Amino acid sequence: MKKIIMLLSLVVCMSFSAFANDQVALKDKIENIDDASFQCIKSMTKVRGFYVDNIDSERLDETLLVAQAGKGEYPAGSIIQLVPTEVMIKHPKGTNDKTNDWEFFELKVDKQGSKIHVRGFENVVNKFGGNCLDCHQKAKPEFDMVCEQGHGCDPIPITPAMTAVIQKTDPRCEVNYTLNAEEMAIAKQLKALFGG
Repeated sequence: MKKIIMLLSLVVCMSFSAFANDQVALKDKIENIDDASFQCIKSMTKVRGFYVDNIDSERLDETLLVAQAGKGEYPAGSIIQLVPTEVMIKHPKGTNDKTNDWEFFELKVDKQGSKIHVRGFENVVNKFGGNCLDCHQKAKPEFDMVCEQGHGCDPIPITPAMTAVIQKTDPRCEVNYTLNAEEMAIAKQLKALFGG
């Protein structure tokens, strides 16, 4: 009996050690994110109107389960993008209680790739002039600070059709999408709205 207890204790210790090592490795991956970490938004998996991925490819299925369910807590390493210039990345539990462990990124994107303009937990401001946390913290708890219609967040100043055009025209993507007449009209509205 003593041998069984010792063996079980050893297995538990080894499992905990492996879990702790995984968390440290994941934290290192997240902390070492650089400009090259962000690619064409369409290289991620689309769920409803946004895209998801995970820094640890072995955890992508966990991220997809939560995203497809439309509620729940995302696993560490989850990446969420609505538009090419904004990213949320989930850190390991306990990293930042105010953001529920989400870090926000504002990117500058062009044909050459991505440049991290701002990254942080509480003070990142997007191209619409809004603080990311101020909006995302309004999401109901069951949505893990992810904003979609009906989640409790303030509405964004673009329509779903505008969001789709922004996604389709991500300049980092190698294959250029040809906009139809309706999408071209939306692109003109976006240009008038944001300049450029």
